[in-house]
Amino acid sequence: MTTSKAGLREFLNDNLLVGDGAMATQLHRLGVPVGVSFEELCLSNPRLVHDVHASYYQAGARFLETNTFAANRDALARYGLEHKVARINRLAVAIAREAAQEDAYVAGSIGSILAGRVRKKVLDEYRDQYEEQAIALLHAGVDGIILETFLDLEELLLALEVIRPLTEAPVIAQLATLEVGRTRDGYSLTEAFSQLKAAGADVIGLNCRLGPAEILRSFEQVQIPTDAILSAFPNAGRLGMTDGEYAFKSTPDYFAESALRLREQGVRLLGGCCGTTPEHVQAMATALQSLAPHKRVNPTSVPGDTPSITVQSARHQDKPSIVERVKTGTTIIVEFDPPRDLDADQFLHGCCELHKAGADAITLADNSLATVRMSNMALGALMKSRHGIDPLLHLACRDRNLIGQQSHLMGLHALGIDQILVITGDPARFGDLPGSSSVFDVTSFDLIRMVKQLNEGVSFSGRPLKQKAQFIVGAAFNPNVRQIDAAIARLEKKVEAGADYIMTQPVYDAESIKLVYESTKHIGIPVFIGIMPLTSQRNAEFLHNEVPGIKLSAEALERMKKVQGAEARKEGIAMAKELLDTAIRYFNGIYLITPFNYHEMAAELIQYVRQQSALVKAVAQP
Repeated sequence: MTTSKAGLREFLNDNLLVGDGAMATQLHRLGVPVGVSFEELCLSNPRLVHDVHASYYQAGARFLETNTFAANRDALARYGLEHKVARINRLAVAIAREAAQEDAYVAGSIGSILAGRVRKKVLDEYRDQYEEQAIALLHAGVDGIILETFLDLEELLLALEVIRPLTEAPVIAQLATLEVGRTRDGYSLTEAFSQLKAAGADVIGLNCRLGPAEILRSFEQVQIPTDAILSAFPNAGRLGMTDGEYAFKSTPDYFAESALRLREQGVRLLGGCCGTTPEHVQAMATALQSLAPHKRVNPTSVPGDTPSITVQSARHQDKPSIVERVKTGTTIIVEFDPPRDLDADQFLHGCCELHKAGADAITLADNSLATVRMSNMALGALMKSRHGIDPLLHLACRDRNLIGQQSHLMGLHALGIDQILVITGDPARFGDLPGSSSVFDVTSFDLIRMVKQLNEGVSFSGRPLKQKAQFIVGAAFNPNVRQIDAAIARLEKKVEAGADYIMTQPVYDAESIKLVYESTKHIGIPVFIGIMPLTSQRNAEFLHNEVPGIKLSAEALERMKKVQGAEARKEGIAMAKELLDTAIRYFNGIYLITPFNYHEMAAELIQYVRQQSALVKAVAQP
């Protein structure tokens, strides 16, 4: 297929255009190991990059992308190359120009800075990086910019907002979806394409992650804006293990057949992404040779544009949540740690005693202090099914990757366990299996936000779900810090992410209770103030000196020095009651932490809170 050297935008208005295939795949085939910066090869081995471009041109590609997909400051910094952004991008354009003939277009490739990671920064912080890379590519003389492999529409819109005012050259905006029909951040492709077109994208399309069949299905199920030009750069199928090696399955012949089907959907710019080779491009170019573009016809109906929500079962609505309860009166959450062995009977007995004493919910830690304990999910299910006790489960970022986290949450939903507390989790190396890995795919902020996405009926990957979850999501707050303002700022971010309530670390003096109240009264969601009775002098000293997030007052430490044994536990109860006298004046939410599974101590404190709350209420009435 030949092209005249009309402008890229003008050419695509009336013609099909074959793009190149995967740069990284070819470089790896030529001996470049995984784990290096492929973009750096523009400096150290430009001939190798040139040869890859030339192989795609010879195969029939007339649209070549520069070797700059990850040539942004964030990605290059991993290799100590952040100061060479402009140089690498300029050289990459020169190399592609040298490999291409006069009838080929060269587009400057700009990839997602998030690059598949979960968002941890404010996206606005990426503005300068997009501008820096785009200016270098534009000054080097590209025919257009291709923004590719963006999992999140919001990041792609930001990149487009930055780059569109810099040039009149065409900008191609390509999303990568983990599921057919929806972006990772929850937008349907119909909505996403509409926003990209409105934001100034000249070409809109899909690349990477999915193979030809799923990208074809995506186009079959989406409404495309009028007069939009479409692009598609699928992977060579799904990556899998073959003969002991990872490989992509799609053959060049299959890729050619798929290109014809994509043309029927109105796609005009067709290339390949991961796993594609010059052989794939040649087969595609041959199949499309001499063919004219096909006019796009949108489907009459679009399945999956909005999640299909079914009516929730009664199990989610039989009792008010702790957030609803705490708005109307004193509400008590009691923490009771799962056992460290295989016997659950004593634990369940303790839960029943706490429930009888008046606990509104019993909260179960998720392997606290990185110490292995029985699954809180299993115990929560037993509490709920056998004894009708509301569990509130901690969910740590430490132990599960994103696959495990979503699977775990889906299981909780199926069990009707909807009250959770999202925490970071203590590092695994400090627990009883120090050789185990800490996952931390996401922060607590990210996980709160993603749980809320499930509540919208959208999976972590952006796939619409048939039901909306109904999770009540709590966040942890540690007031025992030197810089309370910094801790409050962090707490505010959790509220912004979607937290419904707050549970604090235990406090051990009345002034701290008042400080928490004054510092958090503006945040607009309930706060459960943490109180944990002390059991001995050693317990007090251990908590104060060795456990992160806990700080005792000098008075508390001194009082515990004077007592031992059963008398020490009585003193611990007495001190906790004094703190509760202050706490119930400022907070409806009380969070009692049971020490060493002494459920009798927690039960006594529950009863005390109920009595004192009733007295306070009676005094307040006229």
